[in-house]
Amino acid sequence: MGRMNKLLNKSLKSFTIYALIVLATSVPAYYYLVDSIWLRELDEHNEIVADRTENELNKLELTVTELNQSIVLWNKIQPGTNLQKTTLDKNRKDSTYTVLRKNPYAAHEDIDRFRGLSRVIEINGEAYLLTVETNVEETEETVVAIAILTFFFFVILVVGFLILNRRLSVKLWQPFKNTLTRLKAFNLNSQTSITFENSNILEFQELNEALNKLIEHTISVYKTQKEFTENASHELQTPLAIIKNKLDILLQKETLTDRQYQIIEDINKALTRVSRINKNLLLLAKIENHQFDGSEIINLSELIEQCLEQFKEHFANKKLSIQTEIEKDFFITGNKILIDILISNLLLNAIRHNSQNGIVRISLSKTGLFISNSGMKALETENLFKRFKKHSDQSSGSGLGLAIVEQICKRHQWTIAYEFHQETHTFKINF
Repeated sequence: MGRMNKLLNKSLKSFTIYALIVLATSVPAYYYLVDSIWLRELDEHNEIVADRTENELNKLELTVTELNQSIVLWNKIQPGTNLQKTTLDKNRKDSTYTVLRKNPYAAHEDIDRFRGLSRVIEINGEAYLLTVETNVEETEETVVAIAILTFFFFVILVVGFLILNRRLSVKLWQPFKNTLTRLKAFNLNSQTSITFENSNILEFQELNEALNKLIEHTISVYKTQKEFTENASHELQTPLAIIKNKLDILLQKETLTDRQYQIIEDINKALTRVSRINKNLLLLAKIENHQFDGSEIINLSELIEQCLEQFKEHFANKKLSIQTEIEKDFFITGNKILIDILISNLLLNAIRHNSQNGIVRISLSKTGLFISNSGMKALETENLFKRFKKHSDQSSGSGLGLAIVEQICKRHQWTIAYEFHQETHTFKINF
């Protein structure tokens, strides 16, 4: 599992990325907005200059000679303006334009932008073409300044969010943390309901109410299952034992034909198998219902030796060779009853799926527990730990042994794996 992130940090990250995207897209918007404002203001300025020029020259009432001399002087001393006679219609619509060229009056040699106005004006009844050009302020510099200032405030905003996020998360998520703490401490075996604190936050209050209903339902179901498990243990095993006992008496005291004897023997075997299946199903139910809670420090080395001693006759009947490599005083923490069942089931599995005069190897070390046995054919890995999936036609087992082994491993948070290599079955348990 990778590194976990807090919920508020995830939302803050998304908001920050979104704000950065908006900020980046706002820069060209700033540029076009400021540029359009500058050009509109300059057009108004140029129109005022043109109106004033036309009015002032008409007020002077100059002669033609004086007017021509004044126009020449005007064109020389007025930067960015030009006035000359024209044959264009005086009702001609004004023309605005933007031009790039070097500013002759500026110290730098950069190319500047000018906003121009071309208008036909009337002086002493004559048509003149007036051109007014004004240098445009550097829009880029203005936009950069605005962008820097906006980014500065954006940084302040994000830092503020981070500080507020840390302070508010402690108070805002405290009801959730209280609920989570009580859920972690909840033990189904105690069958005690949890009382959650009331919260003034609607979502947390709804969560607590939903959890209360879920826990009450879970406890009710658990009680029902546990009662069924306990009742089944008594109600099913007792009649099975009685039937088996009656059959044993019948076999011992009555005079039976060979056919009758065979039928009773088959019934007896079937009853034995049903009894074993019943016990294993009850065991699985108890494991899944967490009815084996006790844990202790166990000397696994000694426990394996004891199990091997118990199965000595089984090994001898099949003439199996036992090879052990068990680390001394290897301790683990777990439920001793379940671990004993786990080892017994794996050893029984190694006996049943072994060949006559075969080999069983048991290895125990820090790398794990290995139980291997000789065999001719690999087991089906897909159905290996499924219930009632027999892996051999000759097997007399209930089909629940490996399913029980898997559940015991899950109960102790261990992992179990199977492999078949060089005509050898191997089960490995990693602690």
